[in-house]
Amino acid sequence: MARGANDRIGVGFIGYGLIGKRHVVSFQQHPDVRLVAVAETHAGRRAEAAEFIGGPVRQYADFRRLLEDPDVDAVVISTPDHWHGLQTMLACAAGKDVYVEKPLSLFVREGEWMLRAAQRFGRVVQVGTQQRSGTHYQRARDLIQGGALGQITTVRMATARNVTPGFGSPPDGNPPPELDWNLWLGPAPWRPYNPNRGIYHFRWFWDYSGGQMTNIGQHSLDIVDWVLGTQTLRSVSSYGGRFAMQDNGETPDTQDALFRFDRWTASFSLREAARGATPQPGLEFCGTRGSLTISRAGFRLSADADTPEVNQIPRFTGDHPIGGPVPLPVTGEPALRTDPITDESGSGDAQFVDHVRNFLCCIRSRAVPVSDLASSHRVATACHLANLSLRLEHELRWDGERRTVVDDPEAAAMLERPYRAPWDREFAALGLR
Repeated sequence: MARGANDRIGVGFIGYGLIGKRHVVSFQQHPDVRLVAVAETHAGRRAEAAEFIGGPVRQYADFRRLLEDPDVDAVVISTPDHWHGLQTMLACAAGKDVYVEKPLSLFVREGEWMLRAAQRFGRVVQVGTQQRSGTHYQRARDLIQGGALGQITTVRMATARNVTPGFGSPPDGNPPPELDWNLWLGPAPWRPYNPNRGIYHFRWFWDYSGGQMTNIGQHSLDIVDWVLGTQTLRSVSSYGGRFAMQDNGETPDTQDALFRFDRWTASFSLREAARGATPQPGLEFCGTRGSLTISRAGFRLSADADTPEVNQIPRFTGDHPIGGPVPLPVTGEPALRTDPITDESGSGDAQFVDHVRNFLCCIRSRAVPVSDLASSHRVATACHLANLSLRLEHELRWDGERRTVVDDPEAAAMLERPYRAPWDREFAALGLR
């Protein structure tokens, strides 16, 4: 049942890491919220979170005890990626609304199960792709959908930095006494503790994450889905590897992925070991009238000159020989195909805070949040397929209606992963398969 307008929504935080702390700050900006509980497998972080929040905050070593807390109306899930799916499903079953960080899932089928859980238990689920709450992102979306760029033919996504030689290869050993390593691993396969498999660096291991493809790639592709829709995904091809990083990580430091849709394509370029002299734009929509590059800080709409097609054919020694293309006479500067725009109004902080506001409003109204579960599942699916293509070293054709890879039993089998005991039984009890 939706809460009354004067009620304060009790929020519990599951996970208190880099992004978890950011979410505490964002929720603290809203007066209609009570921050009542935190669950963390790391005792030091658990205590730090309670002190940072202030006031009477209940601390739980096991998130399941937080889900049993009657004062918790909604949970914020900021745990490592491999926990997002199962914790969301269990929270929905416990009657809690959910704000879950991206990437939404660890494998394709997990996203389908999350959708069923939200639908069956009637819960609101907001995904942490906060750019959708940025006003300049909304303005850019309106411009593109209104035809300012003409027909969109391709979208380019990129991230580049140089963190070589990598994060080292520390030996396995005993976990620190303040960390419950078994609970941290949860549904992931059992592995001995390694510092690089734990806090923050878990992102470079397939057991827990999809690397930068699902980390940064999901953010960019989410805006692509919001603007253009990704329902017509036909195939994905991706190649790369961990070419230069000298550490014990597994996910690629170099990756190029190509997504084929109906009448347009999208590409994602990842560079962890070579930033380059001229970094590519993080996200660029390219159309027949111009292009639009966008980031959390703002966007720039660049117009193409309306130069006659024949005048754009190369010439090397004056005119073409007889019978070749003949340029048209042109006087003055060519007209522009669209109106250039520069918007520098973006605020990363405001996007976090406004995304929380949207979630809280939807808790009360039971409306669908701006970063809805269905679209986030589509985006996560595309990211997972890119990683599967890279690992299998061939293109994957996707059948969206049947929700499977076409004529590729090996890839289709990799759309699902088993949960480790006892979490396999926790999942089975939900009846979502």
